[in-house]
Amino acid sequence: MTTTTETADTSATGARPDSLDVVPHWIAGAAFPGSSTRTGDVFDPALGTVTKRVALADDADVAAAVGAATAAFPAWRDLSLARRQAVMFRFRELLDARKGELAEIITSEHGKVLSDALGEISRGQEVVEFATGLAHHLKGEFSENVSTGVDVYSLRQPLGVVGVISPFNFPAMVPMWFFPIAIAAGNTVVLKPSEKDPSAAVWIGELFREAGLPDGVFNVLQGDKVAVDGLLEHPEVRSISFVGSTPIAQYIYETAAKHGKRVQALGGAKNHMLVLPDADLDLVADSAVNAGFGSAGERCMAISVVVAVEPVADALIDRVKQRIAGLTIGDGRRSCDMGPLVTRQHRDKVASYIDIALADGADVVVDGRDVHPDGDPDGFWLGPTLIDRVPTSSRVYTEEIFGPVLSVVRVASYEEGVALINAGEFGNGTAIFTNDGGAARRFQNEVQVGMIGVNVPIPVPVATFSFGGWGQSLFGDTKAHGAEGVKFFTQQKAVTARWLDPSHGGVDLGFPQN
Repeated sequence: MTTTTETADTSATGARPDSLDVVPHWIAGAAFPGSSTRTGDVFDPALGTVTKRVALADDADVAAAVGAATAAFPAWRDLSLARRQAVMFRFRELLDARKGELAEIITSEHGKVLSDALGEISRGQEVVEFATGLAHHLKGEFSENVSTGVDVYSLRQPLGVVGVISPFNFPAMVPMWFFPIAIAAGNTVVLKPSEKDPSAAVWIGELFREAGLPDGVFNVLQGDKVAVDGLLEHPEVRSISFVGSTPIAQYIYETAAKHGKRVQALGGAKNHMLVLPDADLDLVADSAVNAGFGSAGERCMAISVVVAVEPVADALIDRVKQRIAGLTIGDGRRSCDMGPLVTRQHRDKVASYIDIALADGADVVVDGRDVHPDGDPDGFWLGPTLIDRVPTSSRVYTEEIFGPVLSVVRVASYEEGVALINAGEFGNGTAIFTNDGGAARRFQNEVQVGMIGVNVPIPVPVATFSFGGWGQSLFGDTKAHGAEGVKFFTQQKAVTARWLDPSHGGVDLGFPQN
């Protein structure tokens, strides 16, 4: 995952130029230009040019967004579950009918191919659909006559204003992991999207207005660290949901918790694929290419390390090379297989790991710097890169690269492979490829990772389960969506009631007895 507080490739000072449109905030049901004159550059990564600018919030803009959400909360909280559900159903239908529009926006600012953008929206839509049935998950519990004439029952109620800080790599899906459940549960939302691809969030705000969501229930605060810190510190913001790099996730967790907020902060990853000798190598090769190079490797669930149990490495590498040779790299609007990276700075950083690999003695089997894209030469291109015999001491192995770089590490046994995975600081996702059910069952028990795939390379759980890793991949104890998401965005009340006997027993300072 990546930080959402970087401001690379932005011009954060000076007046807004008249030649380019400025992506605004979305506050209280309308576009909101804000009071700040700071703006950031928004690129089309396939062209390498600035196509628009985005407003960067100041403290007054933070106050306006949180103020709108605060004002909207009482009425939305008190609206019946049936009417809240009706809004969510309408939003779901509009999103399904018009997701092609949103995919085009994502591709124009992120660079991923249109089919991948549509896939991202579909996975986010699963959480919207989960939220349309949230009334079932908001039910409390009831125990009758726990003491003579006394009943005890619980209620789940919303928190209030909740903040969502999302990364550039999934400008639609990651926010949808959080805001559908938060809104359906009766909260109001302030979303801070990445400044690299900010337009999807405003489009979602417009769609919510069309679906009948009251003004102020869903707000978008554009910006950089000023906006982030404003949400972390504002006393009216009750919780923070974050996805990004591990250093920023830790900062978000510590800062928000210090200010008394509930926090779920999902951090970085270094996902491994363990390949046993009995695996179907054609399936493995397809999976490694799909999971390693889809969305140019800019996925927190991308496979970045293939751990090959010998003697399969050579045969597997040959198959992966064949598949890489057949990929088309280019503009995501041209039916290519893989698009550019999100910014020039990020492309250059990812490419630098190839030199690190060579210096550390690894074998660069396919060098993505030799790419010939089907697109503008000024785009932020880097082709699929395959590196064999990567030392586990190399930064290529230890660091989250977040790009189309697939490393191969050779091991002698299953036990060595599992030990290697468990020794890593991250515990986000992992996969095993094998035809041995016993080995797969043993793996899922022994590996210290939060999300596991068995012959599935990107084990992202469906919306009814929760998303999140272990170790340095998750700060806080609550994962995204599913049952844990419902608990995160609600707070429980326990009510003890006696109705049967209006009399009382007089004053008694002893402990209550049954």
